[in-house]
Amino acid sequence: MFTGIITDIGTIRSAEQRGDLRLTIGCGYDLAGIDLGASIACSGTCLTVVDKGSDWFAVDVSHETTSRTAAGLWTEGARLNLERALRLGDELGGHLVTGHVDGVGTVVGVSPDGGSTRIGISAPVELGPYIAAKGSITLDGVSLTVNEVRDADDGTTHFAVNIIPHTAAHSTLGAIAAGRQLNLEIDILARYLKRMTDARM
Repeated sequence: MFTGIITDIGTIRSAEQRGDLRLTIGCGYDLAGIDLGASIACSGTCLTVVDKGSDWFAVDVSHETTSRTAAGLWTEGARLNLERALRLGDELGGHLVTGHVDGVGTVVGVSPDGGSTRIGISAPVELGPYIAAKGSITLDGVSLTVNEVRDADDGTTHFAVNIIPHTAAHSTLGAIAAGRQLNLEIDILARYLKRMTDARM
């Protein structure tokens, strides 16, 4: 489990296809405190550490994962939002995040909003029922609050979030631009509530 509070930005140093995709990710973590087999959320995707060095760790990304996550994410030079797994007793600063990507959204607009940046995102139609104003959502691993939501004429759901300067500076969302794809994870509570509602029908 994670919280959606990013603690480092990693850079993919190498991407090698060897059955699964092996990524070597440079980071600022103290790797002495990270065991092989540990989970690290990489731009919202829970991945397992399979090797490590003094300033890098390696993960294997399956075809299932690459096919269900944002295009261009797993390439050499790409920057990733990193978060280590939540430990009992840690502060829950964002919301409960599983690291399982529910779908891919597309940025449809970016504009200044006071001191923040407002981002509009188009989400797949199947995720629409799980997205609500003032609810939580995870974008590329970052816990954010939905400010508004509406159903578009093409069946997709459009929603907006605000990125404050701190979040922009400490995640990859500071370089956001229209057309970019993002990994989406809906609020786990919304997922269970939808399932319970459907079961009563």
